[in-house]
Amino acid sequence: MHIELPLPPGYRADDVLAFHGRDPEGVAEQVAPDRIHKAVLLDGVAVLLTVVLAPGVAACDVHADGAMTASIQAQARAALAGMLGLLIDPQPFLHAVAGDPLLGPVARRQSGLRVIQSASVFEALTWAIIGQQINLPFAIALRRSFILQAGRRHSGGLWCYPDPAAAARIGADALTTRKFSRAKADTLLRLAALVDGGTLVLDRDDDIARTSAALLAIKGIGPWTVNYALLRGYGYPDCSLHGDVAIRTAFQRLLGKDTKPDIARTEALLAAYRPHRTMACAHLWASLSAPLHE
Repeated sequence: MHIELPLPPGYRADDVLAFHGRDPEGVAEQVAPDRIHKAVLLDGVAVLLTVVLAPGVAACDVHADGAMTASIQAQARAALAGMLGLLIDPQPFLHAVAGDPLLGPVARRQSGLRVIQSASVFEALTWAIIGQQINLPFAIALRRSFILQAGRRHSGGLWCYPDPAAAARIGADALTTRKFSRAKADTLLRLAALVDGGTLVLDRDDDIARTSAALLAIKGIGPWTVNYALLRGYGYPDCSLHGDVAIRTAFQRLLGKDTKPDIARTEALLAAYRPHRTMACAHLWASLSAPLHE
């Protein structure tokens, strides 16, 4: 299946390539200067997504090791749109903060910034569970172990990121013997079992409040994990990452304070940017690697 997705003027392809190229070993993703290869399990079928980025367009090919059902086609389209950061239009946020003294200058300096999603809600959730409270290199290594233990190799060579059914089939020992904490392994596999069994539905079109409540009811999943999953999995435009250390650090830097704002103060600061808190968080993250002033 071939899909061509239009890209807006000023599209920041380098951001997309950097996000999907975080794992230097690239077991599930391979990134080149103008393209991305990503392997995923969709409805139990190994699928390879190939994206070639050119000015104004992303040329995408979907190769399945099995029948290309209507469901797989729909999931592949959604995955590609998310992976390219096309689910959230950044313009409403830019208009909203045009006169804002704190984030207005930040947004102007990086006006083309977009929020890039994972290929599926399940991938975003599992990544949030894996990466919580550990450094990025270690989180990437754990993610790689999870892929190799629960995924399946596509005929093209890449390992597919696991779907809930594949993850639910492995035991906790498959992860704990590869440096996962028992708590992380149990939470990840508990989530997989609930989704695989049909108790929990991860649908990008589902009601966000109901989804958030269902996720918070799962042992081991807290507000930060839920908000990160809404941001990276659902493309929800109003996530509040007030518990995120990097967000608090960015506010400290922009406000010129000696200490980070506490979680309650950070929540209040982010509330000023409703209903665009997701884009606000994206700009706050990006501000940490940019000059403080124009």
